[in-house]
Order: sequence, then structure tokens, then C-alpha cells
Amino acid sequence: MSKNNDVSVEHHDTLENLNKHVPLRDKLVTAHESIRQQFPFIARIAVTLYDQETRVLKTYLNTGDSMNLENYHQLIDNSPSLKALLDKGLPRVINNLLTFTEDEHDRTKRIARQGYKASYTLPMFNEGDFFGFVFFNSMERDVFTEAVLRQMDLYGHMISLMVINELSAIKTLTAAVKTTSQITHRRDPETGSHLDRMSRYSRLIASSIAKKYNLDDEYIEHVFMFSSLHDIGKIAIPDEVLLKPGRLTEEEIIVMKTHARKGREMIDDLVNNFGLHNIKHIDILQNIAEYHHEAINGTGYPEGRVQDEIPLEARIVAVADVFDALTSTRPYKQAWSNQQAIEVLLELAGEKLDRDCVNALINNMDEVEEIQRVFSENQYG
Repeated sequence: MSKNNDVSVEHHDTLENLNKHVPLRDKLVTAHESIRQQFPFIARIAVTLYDQETRVLKTYLNTGDSMNLENYHQLIDNSPSLKALLDKGLPRVINNLLTFTEDEHDRTKRIARQGYKASYTLPMFNEGDFFGFVFFNSMERDVFTEAVLRQMDLYGHMISLMVINELSAIKTLTAAVKTTSQITHRRDPETGSHLDRMSRYSRLIASSIAKKYNLDDEYIEHVFMFSSLHDIGKIAIPDEVLLKPGRLTEEEIIVMKTHARKGREMIDDLVNNFGLHNIKHIDILQNIAEYHHEAINGTGYPEGRVQDEIPLEARIVAVADVFDALTSTRPYKQAWSNQQAIEVLLELAGEKLDRDCVNALINNMDEVEEIQRVFSENQYG
């Protein structure tokens, strides 16, 4: 009689966290821990995102102790080696960062100054469209052999798919909102250029106050992605109020003010109807839609919140929205100059608008003017 020698062996799946409902950052940390079991010299993984319209690379997620490498963005044209990767669609191996010669503005030198000795960079594509890079950094040099690179490629593509999955859910939500707006006959008077500008002003403000408020790149990017949806509640406002060319009556003002609460309700409905519960930081979008008309002194709506009772993301978007409204042409007014708008912002700082957010915008006017140049208005806005 033969004896059954089969033995059931318990095995711990080092990547099981990827199947859970956890933030993308936690999944990246899980992937890093799994990599280090095989390659302990991999000290850091980082993800940057690419804005095709402005050609800017932005830090998004990273693991490891690298706070000095967060909150960074630059034109890809200012990084010749990374631009070459984009043009060729090929990865890059640097086995000794100390001997790597590159433009002084290139982020690679910043990485070297943090003590990293070697780097592997993999471009990320989604259906042929470039959308960012995955970086693997090592504290040891000459470690990225062909055998190691084969494994890094597998992990790199896995990380790329995780990022795609995360961003796709957000794009689905954004598309749902835009589709709803179009169905209602393009009723919201906010132009596409206005939304492009104010979303980038919002990102600029968030980046500028990141150190003071301990904001990470993931938060900043979500403020950027969600800020353009701030006024979706206007879809629910009647035409005779929303499109009225003259001054609103007191009763009409009350109706118009309901768009903030209606916006929050619409977002909740869209999340439920499209099954988008897995979107992380959805609270940032909810807060932006509901509270971007609150005022620091408590005179805003819908709840009359004051100071820090107003979520930071709503305070950021409020400044961006007011500034662009002032500097944009509308049927009822000409565009104000940047200097005129700055003077108004300074008057409102500490009263209606958050002072830190106001200062963050006006202290970065070079970048503001570049945003205005790239997303300038035409006869259609």
C-alpha cells in the first residue's frame, strides 16, 4: 500500500495587498517590498506623470525616504535624456549616477545628491500614449544587469497597469461629468480654457504650499484632476437663472447658490451609478464641489464655514477660480489685467480667500503667465 507523500505547503503571497481595496501608494509599497526580497539594493520606486498639453513631468508617487524629491515638475524638453526616452519609447539604465552628465536642471542630478548610485527608468504607455515614467533607484552602483532588468521590466509594467487602473477610474468619472454637461446643451458658461487654466492654477497653489501643509504629490495631483469639476452643480440650475445676462434677483441668487450642494449630490450619484467607489481621494472632489464658495470669514455658502473648517482643497480652488474669472473675458465684462486681479486677491485675502493660497498664486506669476499663454482664450473662450 503506497503512502501519500503529498504535503500541503503554506505559501504567503507577497503581492496579496494588490488585490485589496487599498490606496495606490500602499500597492506601490507592497510591490517595492516584494522586489526587495529578491533585490535588496532597490531603495526607491517613483512614478511621474506627463501632462501632454503642457509637456510637463510631475512627481506623483514614490517609496523610500525621499521627501526632497517630491513636489517637483519640469518641462520634459529641459531633460534631454528623458525626452530621448519619450522619443524612442525605450528604457534607460544608469549604473553609475556619479558619472552621468546631464543638464543641471535634470532631476537625475537631484537623485544622485540624495545618495542613489544607479537608476533604471521605464516609460509608461497606455494604448500607445505616453503618460509617465517608473523609476527604480539603487544605493549601489553597477547592479542593473540583464538578469535584474528582466525582473524590473515585469514589475515596471505591473506598476504601470496599477497606475492606469487608478487614473482610468478618475477619467471615467470626469467623462461622465462632461457627458452630462453636454447632454444639458452645454449649459455651464465656464469655458474649456477657463477649466484648463484654473485647474493648473490650483496645482500651482497646492505645490507652493505643500511644505507648509505637508501635502504629498498624490494629493496635489488629485487637486489638479478634480478642480475643473468644481461647478458641476450648475447643471441643475434653471436656464433663466444660469444664463441670465443681467443681475440676479435675491430669489435667483438663492437658487444659484444651491449649485454647491447639488454638485456634491451629483458626484455621489455618479460614483454610485458608475460603480466608481474604488476611486481614492474622492473626498477631495466632494469637498471642492461643495465648499469652493465658502469664505474664510464665514460669509460663504452652503454652510458658512470659517477658516480651517473649510477643506484646504476648496480654499485652493476658490483662489484659482476667482483669479481666472477676473482675468477672463466674459459677455458682461472685459478681462482684467493680472495686476488688477492681484490687487483684488490681496483685498480678499484673510477675509473671503485663504491668505496662504493667495500668496502662493501671486508669488508664482511667471508660471501663471505661462499657463495663460498655453491656454489662451479665443472667441469661443
